[in-house]
Amino acid sequence: MAITRRGALRASLAGGVGAAFSAVAPVPAWSAPASPPRPGDAAASLRLLEQGNRRWRRHASRHPNEGRGRRRELVHGQAPFAVVLGCADSRVPPELVFDRGLGDLFTIRSAGQVLDGSVLGSIGYAAEHLAVPLIVVLGHASCGAVTAAVEAHRTGEVPRGHVGYLVEEILPVVDATPDDGGDFVDACVRANAVHIADRLREDEDLRGLVESGSLDVVPARYDLETSEAVWL
Repeated sequence: MAITRRGALRASLAGGVGAAFSAVAPVPAWSAPASPPRPGDAAASLRLLEQGNRRWRRHASRHPNEGRGRRRELVHGQAPFAVVLGCADSRVPPELVFDRGLGDLFTIRSAGQVLDGSVLGSIGYAAEHLAVPLIVVLGHASCGAVTAAVEAHRTGEVPRGHVGYLVEEILPVVDATPDDGGDFVDACVRANAVHIADRLREDEDLRGLVESGSLDVVPARYDLETSEAVWL
């Protein structure tokens, strides 16, 4: 069948638009490179977090495990390779800080990483039932909860209500931290992360896993200015 001049023009325009669209269309998230299989121990898990944080600092995040295939896979279950107990602060989302995707991190967040029954139960579930080999306690610079505890330490006045509960949980760490004239709040941030990690290692539900070597607990501090997570 002969093609009319008008039909040829339409075909040409359609082809041109398609070519132009394919040239400028963004790459879909599901085409991002897949991450390697779940690491088998805490050291390998820690390396993945270090690599992800390095990409985050360099503004080179890959956003792995966000695609269609990963979503379908997770319908049938989960196998995260690390627990991250982080602060509720909106500036420190673990999946972004460590450049990880769906199903990678079992994330629990409370202001100042304060432990209570719900937090401990969530961590225990991940360690015992999901066999997660690594727990990261992620404190961060300029933590509001720690700052409030420092203020209470200096004034002797504890806030009322639920915020007061957070302050009372952090206050013993602040009281035990030497004030050498430097950045006392940041010293308390670090001390708080270390203290919480120590408590988790000694928790009755976790101690056996730690002693057997199947679980490690590592404290860290995230710097808001540099975007770096430093292990303590």
